[in-house]
Amino acid sequence: MTKELNTLATALYVRIDDVLKVQPQLAPWRPKVGTAPKLSDAELVTLAVLSALLGFTSERRWLRYARAELGAMFPHLPGQPGYNRRLRSACSLVRHMIRILAADTSLWSDDVWVADSTPIECGRSRETARRSALAGWAEYGYCASHSRYFWELRLHLLCTLGGLPVLFALAGAKADEREVLLGMLQAAPDVLATHPDQTSEARAPQT
Repeated sequence: MTKELNTLATALYVRIDDVLKVQPQLAPWRPKVGTAPKLSDAELVTLAVLSALLGFTSERRWLRYARAELGAMFPHLPGQPGYNRRLRSACSLVRHMIRILAADTSLWSDDVWVADSTPIECGRSRETARRSALAGWAEYGYCASHSRYFWELRLHLLCTLGGLPVLFALAGAKADEREVLLGMLQAAPDVLATHPDQTSEARAPQT
């Protein structure tokens, strides 16, 4: 397992580092004067991708695992607060690299995509809905599996039949799924351009 993980980490790092060498503008902005971070942007994104592939949902647990299993490859792992700050500042880079890595797989050429959505509960009380920074974006929606209303957003995904995410969007609970899907496709004309004969299917929302 460790040998296979090291091989995967090396392949991911080389691919991501090569992209950053060709497109350095993708990296987060930093002042020219100052101390450069010991953990490079390519290493950061590699760690983020590995944590997702291995199913980690806790950054603290992931960093403990990475120190134990990948410490020799990533000797300058930051603490959880620093790791989280770096990831937030590199959000655009991570999103761009996920698209590139997805396009490298054979699943990217699937000729059928599936559109689906799932609720993301943001709160239940009226006070939460009034004070939250999500006010005006999140909406009350109905969850059939729990037979009750939630104040929530809805995560919309466009995936291949093999489960590879192609596009995603967050929208209010009452947003029309067809309109959200059209908006996602309009926001990514390059994806449609490489799939001119694409077929999309809609599935019932999962709750």
